Order: sequence, then structure tokens, then C-alpha cells
Amino acid sequence: MYKLKTKETDSSVIAFIESVDNQGKREDAYTLLDIFAETTGYEAKMWGTSIIGFGKYHYKYASGHEGDAPLVGFSPRKAKISLYFATGDPQREKLLKDFGKHTTGKSCVYINKVADIQVDVLKSFIKESVVFLKKTYPDE
Repeated sequence: MYKLKTKETDSSVIAFIESVDNQGKREDAYTLLDIFAETTGYEAKMWGTSIIGFGKYHYKYASGHEGDAPLVGFSPRKAKISLYFATGDPQREKLLKDFGKHTTGKSCVYINKVADIQVDVLKSFIKESVVFLKKTYPDE
């Protein structure tokens, strides 16, 4: 049976950010921490060893796989900063058009630095993801 790897922990978000080697990424992490916390109204929590998440939802797929995940989050990784938003949200592509310099993966949006993106679009992305996930996975 599949074992969920990324779970909410009691680790310190600030200690994690302070452990980021690159000073620019560390400064961007603090900027993102403020933006995500202010926009969501949720306290930042560590998920696994490297994801800073805000809020949480419980998902259950048709396959029977289920678990908890942050509504939105980010991780200041070595190569790029990973931003975690809802997948499947019909507004995703529209928001990405005006987002700024980024690349995308299956579920992540990657940026080099906060200065490369439109912060107002980031805030819209955060709000839209939270609304979409709460609607898709209402509390049980």
C-alpha cells in the first residue's frame, strides 16, 4: 500500500528558511512567507522536510488513495523556487499567462526569483487555488 511521504510536521518554518544557503533564495522565501500567510490567512507549517504549506485539505481519489496536503505552498529549492497550487483548476492557465517568468511541471510552478513574477497575479493564484480545493474537497 502507498505510504504518504509528505506530512505536516512540527518543524520550524523559520529554521528551515534560515538553512537555505543562497541568500537571495532565503530573502525570497521570507517574501513568499509573508505573501502566502497574508493572502491565505493560514499559519505556515512545514510539510515534510522542505515544503512550507498553508492550510490543509483531505483528498480521496477514486482509486482509494487518500491523504492530507497543504492548500498552497512553496519550497525554496536549490535550482528554483517551487510553488504549489491546485492542479485541475480551470483558472490555472489563464493566471499563468500573466504570471511572469516561470516554468511548470505536473503540479508545480517554478520560478527563479520573486522579482520575475507579478505579485498581484501570485496573490490571485493563491486565492483561486484555496477556493478551488475547498470546493473540490469540502470538509467531511
